[in-house]
Amino acid sequence: MLDPGLVLGGRYTLRTLVARGGMGEVWSAEDTVLARRVAVKVLLPNLAADPGFAARFRAEAQAMAALSDPGIVEIYDYGQADGIAYLVMQFVEGESLLSLVRRAGPLEPGRAMRLLAQAADAIHAAHLQGIVHRDVKPANLLLRPDGRLALTDFGIARIVAADRLTAAGEIFGTASYLAPEQVTGADIGPATDVYALGVVAYEMLTQRRPFTGDTPFAVAIQQVNEPPPELPDSVPTPVRELVMRALAKDPAQRWPSAAALGAAASAAVTGPGSSAAAGTGSPPAAGTRAVARPGDGQPPAADVAAPRRRRLVAAGAVGLALVAVTGFVLSRGGAGDAPPQGAAASSSAAVSGSAVAGGTPPATPSPSATPTRRASPAVTGAADPSPGPVNSPAPDPAETTGPPTSPSPVSPSRTVPGMFSWRENEVKEALERLGLVARIEYRSTLDQCHVLEQSPVGGTVVAAGSTVDVVIGKPTGICKIT
Repeated sequence: MLDPGLVLGGRYTLRTLVARGGMGEVWSAEDTVLARRVAVKVLLPNLAADPGFAARFRAEAQAMAALSDPGIVEIYDYGQADGIAYLVMQFVEGESLLSLVRRAGPLEPGRAMRLLAQAADAIHAAHLQGIVHRDVKPANLLLRPDGRLALTDFGIARIVAADRLTAAGEIFGTASYLAPEQVTGADIGPATDVYALGVVAYEMLTQRRPFTGDTPFAVAIQQVNEPPPELPDSVPTPVRELVMRALAKDPAQRWPSAAALGAAASAAVTGPGSSAAAGTGSPPAAGTRAVARPGDGQPPAADVAAPRRRRLVAAGAVGLALVAVTGFVLSRGGAGDAPPQGAAASSSAAVSGSAVAGGTPPATPSPSATPTRRASPAVTGAADPSPGPVNSPAPDPAETTGPPTSPSPVSPSRTVPGMFSWRENEVKEALERLGLVARIEYRSTLDQCHVLEQSPVGGTVVAAGSTVDVVIGKPTGICKIT
């Protein structure tokens, strides 16, 4: 799309293409004013010209600029010129956590817990600013040469009063890391990121994700209805219990905050008699902000996770979602998107926010926040736009990464997925996998073969074998299966 040597904003000279996706590109560039290396994310011209996409891109920049934390990649600038919209971010040397796990195999429990504590600390910093990431995954955690993690990819910031930027009924996130409430359209809050951190921990310890499947839909449905496979016996009991609590289906049963999870991860490493302490890996680097522990003067953990006093800014991301550079719906590429090494971007950075922070943060809102209510989500199949990594293993072709997991016991009840705007083939596939019966009614409409209504609504718990009524728009002509 762009050529090396192009100058943006009169100061950022593009040098090397780092990543390319269906929504844009990420470049290594030179800031000629400050004489430093930066990462520049550029939105595709056709998307930059779309008011909705452009608004989301600006919202992403605003959300990222509101964050200032050592564990979050910094944003330097945002601009638009000659039909080009771009973000300028800190260039991070190193590799992604995903690349590390692929290269090194399952991590020693001690090292995994140290890295988890750092990731939880960064997530907690975002939560204190009223931001839920919604797409925490190893591809969005960059490992610096000094061993410190940097969180990136706040791709679809939805500012408190700007819910209009997010179309009703869309799922945001990557299938392997979606919390059950993201799939069903229930309340989204800090506990959503805690669940994703649990998946990240599971993957670090086993080199596989708890749920795999042929399609993102199959994986998402497992997130709602199936228990995660047990961790190997080689993983110490405190670590196994920590991870399984983070993966609880009910948000209220998870760790009450990212800070509490991080404190537990640190305790699993340093606690008396902890077998996880034997794990190898670099200790937290100097300058890394300490993980909050109960009673250390930080706000009570439960205050961050729960109540309903103000709306959370919801930020988060790609992989499976792909409405725009900052708004996406379930994609088939899943979580195999490893970010390029040495860039302030995840591999989905070309389609999502890739650096965060910088600037003076606004007055810190109350850590208590009302989870954002989501409409029944729409899940549309689309090719994963995530570009391949630079000097790292190629992305997985689908959500089938890792060895197959053991079959989970059949649940006597099922949670109906929210299917608003799904296509007919997606409805049939999802309900068949759940052991539910689809009863479809067609209605003449201009809508393109999408679900218009469903009963019961998403999130309803029903008995296996129950019938779900779905109304699908039937325009003149034949619906294309995509």
